[in-house]
Amino acid sequence: MAKRAVKRIDLALQGGGSHGALTWGVLDRLLEDERLEIDGISGTSAGAMNAVVLADGLQRGGREGAREALAGFWQAVSAAARFSPIQRSLWDRLIGNDSLDHSPSYLFFENLTQLIAPAYLNPLDINPLRDLVAERIDFARVNACTKVKVFVTATNVRTGRATIFRQPELGVETLMASACLPFLYRAVEIDGEAYWDGGYSGNPALYPLVDDQGCRDLVVVQINPLVRRQLPGSAREILNRLNEITFNSSLIKELRSIQLLHRLIEAEGLELENYRAMRLHLIHCEQEVESLSASSKMNAEWDFLTRLFAQGRAWADAWLAEHFDDIGQRSTFDLDRLFSDTFRPLDGAPDEGGTP
Repeated sequence: MAKRAVKRIDLALQGGGSHGALTWGVLDRLLEDERLEIDGISGTSAGAMNAVVLADGLQRGGREGAREALAGFWQAVSAAARFSPIQRSLWDRLIGNDSLDHSPSYLFFENLTQLIAPAYLNPLDINPLRDLVAERIDFARVNACTKVKVFVTATNVRTGRATIFRQPELGVETLMASACLPFLYRAVEIDGEAYWDGGYSGNPALYPLVDDQGCRDLVVVQINPLVRRQLPGSAREILNRLNEITFNSSLIKELRSIQLLHRLIEAEGLELENYRAMRLHLIHCEQEVESLSASSKMNAEWDFLTRLFAQGRAWADAWLAEHFDDIGQRSTFDLDRLFSDTFRPLDGAPDEGGTP
């Protein structure tokens, strides 16, 4: 019996603090499926952490090595978080609420960071995550990895533009730059430039994967909700929604550009001239991420992380069951539907709702 050809995909991984455990679950399921091969990964913040850890494990021990590396990394994150002063309140623990919205330590620290710059609040620039990354990840192995290309996004503070770091220049500082929240930590300096969290300019950046000629199927793993059906009411809800909009805006702009490129290729027949239309896919479960509060991104308790992991695996499992045959054939993420409220036909014809 002839062996079935392996399908190649690129992955774009969003950031989102401990919600990155959802992506851990997705990656674990994809790595388990030997019908798939991951060609490249673009990641921001927690997405970048997942990408680099996967490359480290893949280079060391193949698929199983990557799965073990990801599990070990998230276990280490949870273990380190046990010593954090920011914890859920006793009441939230009793009622099973995963958020920190009622945590006195979280509320105190959140207000403090709005008043005092990190240079004064944390003059020694103490960052336990940096120590954990340096201990857990072998960057020499990551940079030597030829099995998967890794792209890490950070935001240049001076220009406001995304900077993409890639092998063989990945290291502790590039990863910390991608995850540097400006209210918590001082900007990370690399070669004389200052960087903040990549989510402000690319969450995640898609163009390194679109430009990559080796693979035409791009899978976006989205863990931040684009849509919230319920309007924010409290000041906290308004601030949280603003943060979500900010961290999704760059992704929306890139998706819009891809949609317009698709339309141009379709209209002009440019595919015949070696222009290529990226086949786009999305792994996401809107209702589940909508129920997660923004403050729960700071909750790294093992029970919470493993529940997110299980949800992520379930997302990927459902997506593979429905769309595996589409990989290499067609897009399964309908960009026209996503932008149906903004795009109007060029010929002035009315849309489905009758609006010219």
